[in-house]
Amino acid sequence: MTDGHAAQAAGGRPQARRVDAAAARRMAESLFIERDWRSPSSSRFWVLLVLASVIAGAGVVGDSTATVIGAMIVAPLMTPILGTALSLVLADRAHVTRSALLVIGGALAVVCIGMLLGWIVSPPDAFANNSQVSSRISPRLIDLFAALATGTVGAFALVRTDISDTLPGVAIAISLVPPLAVTGLLLTVGRYHDAGESALLFATNVAAIVATGTLVFLAYRVRDAAREAGLTVGDFHGRTLVAVGAVVALVAVPLTTGTIAVAKDSSLAADARPVADRWAAQGAWQIASVDARNGVVLIGVLGLPPQPAPTALRAALDRAGMADADLQLRLVGGRTHWCAAHSVTCTVENARTD
Repeated sequence: MTDGHAAQAAGGRPQARRVDAAAARRMAESLFIERDWRSPSSSRFWVLLVLASVIAGAGVVGDSTATVIGAMIVAPLMTPILGTALSLVLADRAHVTRSALLVIGGALAVVCIGMLLGWIVSPPDAFANNSQVSSRISPRLIDLFAALATGTVGAFALVRTDISDTLPGVAIAISLVPPLAVTGLLLTVGRYHDAGESALLFATNVAAIVATGTLVFLAYRVRDAAREAGLTVGDFHGRTLVAVGAVVALVAVPLTTGTIAVAKDSSLAADARPVADRWAAQGAWQIASVDARNGVVLIGVLGLPPQPAPTALRAALDRAGMADADLQLRLVGGRTHWCAAHSVTCTVENARTD
């Protein structure tokens, strides 16, 4: 007979959903990492984090989705992030500080490993056509919604052992280590704006996990169970929820801006495509790709010499009402031309991607 049925059999209302002392102790043991680096929980965290960072970096460099997914499963960053949420609910300042420092330190470690891999690999195209990179440098508001849902599932799986088999799916759905690896790789090639965007994606996921974890732990009355288990439980204040909500709202601002920018870029690319096709047809060239990023039109072309004049494409875009957009024209297997907005000349560059 379940607890709820037992309460009904006793003539009372069904008991409020909550975890017991044993579950609270289990959650604390699984989420709170010990201080001693030689302890099992600490050594496991750092070893897995380093390995996940190398796997993620290699997956990004190789543009391998399967490898990146493997890094997501191995990565242990979800542990201190949910540990931060649990310690906030318990008002345990020592563990709040410890868990937050682990998240920050772990994130910096992943970025550093990504930079190291970037220096070793030093790709000539600066990850310009890498799908693993491009999918993580334009965070949008929908990414926050997805992270909130995924964080809720992760916290829910912790308090409900009967659905703990969903945790591998949560690890794949939430993107923690890959964005940090992308940040490190992009820093080595000077793409600082895009590196900041991938770091924003990581921050979005962290804020969402902490927020949803806090709400789920409160809903399941983890504080009461923790007291019964003899854990440290301080005074919980409403300002904690306000602070968590403010962080989520703060993250939502640039994501909203990013969503608007992505919509504008999509429209810009759609407008530029027919103009580029007409320009390429003059020299029997073929348009390989037309994209837009941060208001810059990115066009890739294929063909044999002689090439059509880049300045002619710049002029055609101006006549089509896109004079405010910079143009980056990449000849596949050849040079890259940069045609600034409101300019009649183009410069040749080895690679320009930001």
